[in-house]
Formats: sequence, structure tokens, C-alpha cells
Amino acid sequence: MNNGPLNGAVIAVAGAAGPAGRAALLRLAEAGAVVVGSDQDAARLAEAVDAARYAHGGATVTGDTVDLLDLQATRDWADRIQKDFGRIDGMVHLVGGWRGSTSFPETDLADWDFLEKLLIKTVQHTSLAFHDALLRSDRGRFVLVSQSGAHKPTANNAAYNAGKAAAEAWTLALGDSFRKAGGENGPSAAAAILVIKALVHDAMRAERPNAKFAGFTDVKELADAIAGVWDRPAQEVNGQRLWLTPKP
Repeated sequence: MNNGPLNGAVIAVAGAAGPAGRAALLRLAEAGAVVVGSDQDAARLAEAVDAARYAHGGATVTGDTVDLLDLQATRDWADRIQKDFGRIDGMVHLVGGWRGSTSFPETDLADWDFLEKLLIKTVQHTSLAFHDALLRSDRGRFVLVSQSGAHKPTANNAAYNAGKAAAEAWTLALGDSFRKAGGENGPSAAAAILVIKALVHDAMRAERPNAKFAGFTDVKELADAIAGVWDRPAQEVNGQRLWLTPKP
């Protein structure tokens, strides 16, 4: 019997069908959580949900196709989870995307428009939609995955680095809301940022067997770090950047 902090917790995972999402579903289900994933890709989401269910017989893992660029649709999703399971203890934001350029002057601002939706809008919508439910929880956590370039932007990644920096700032503002709501007792919910350089998974290694992937974080390690946010008190992780790669 799993008696850890995630046992019986209800966790929403945005961007659940990608490699990081699949690893997170598996890890959270293993820890005894009820996991509700969302993704735009219904077929890949169904595969990810089935894999997590199969790996942990008896685990409650479900999937919803949600347009996180639509604030009302995101609010409706949060309301459905609350109605179906009676509580929400976590929102893990794994919606990602990358666009770069060969040099700073060649930056295509269409890339910014694309990344602003994926990296910022989805953070805004999920944080607004889940804020109140996370505050009601005795272990509410909002987890953002960010990238070290937000702290040392590079010429060819201006749009991506700026998008990640904005997502971090928004998440820290969410953390400040949790802090204020906690009053003298400190926050009961937390917004935490996990910072990586890049992610690697088994399929990437199979495609490039000689690559070193130096400084990369394996998606399974990321999933462990996500679960680990619940192992620590809210006061310790709220408004914090938890570095999984050396600071630049």
C-alpha cells in the first residue's frame, strides 16, 4: 500500500501525450495518484493513458482532449475533474514546443506568435483555471517545466527564451498569490518551477546511439522530480526554481 503524499491525490497533467507526459503519468500513477491527462492529440493521449493504466493495474488514469488555448474550455476541464473526483491536488504543465533561428536578425516573429501560445497562454489558462482548487487542497501544487535559456538567453533562441522567461514570471506570480492566501501560516499550496537544459528519452537514444546528450535530463528523472515536489512542504517549494541542470 502506497502511503506517500501522492497517494489518493488527484493530479492533472497538461501535455500528457509527449515523452515527458507519458513518463509523468506512469510515475504519478505508480505513486498512487489519480491522474487526468490532457493533450490536443487524442490518439497519442489514449496510448499514454493506456500505458500508465497497464503498467499500474488498478490505477485511475484518464484522458481529456482539451484546447488549453481556450480559457473557458480549460476552466470547464478543471470543473469536470473537481466534479468527477471531488478535489484537485496538482496541475503539472508539460506543454512545450521549440522554434529557433540561425541568428538574432533572422528571428522570425511568427515563431514568437507560435511559442507565445504554447509556452505562455497555456500556463496562464491552466493557472487561472486551477488556482482556486489548488488552494482548497491540503497539498496543492502547480509545476512548470522551464529551460535554462530563460536565465541566459542566446541569440538564436530569442523567442523561445523570452517565452520561457515569461512563463516563469507568471508562475512566480501564482506562487505569490498562494503565499498571500496562506497568511501567517505560510502557503498551503505551491507553484514550483523545474529548470532543465533539455530532455532526452529512450527513442532519442535509439536514433542517435553515439550522442552524449550532455546535461540533458531523462524524462524519467523529470517525472521523479515532478513527484518529488509533493515530498517537500509547500513553504519550501513555493515560488522556487528547482534546478535539474547546473545554473548557467
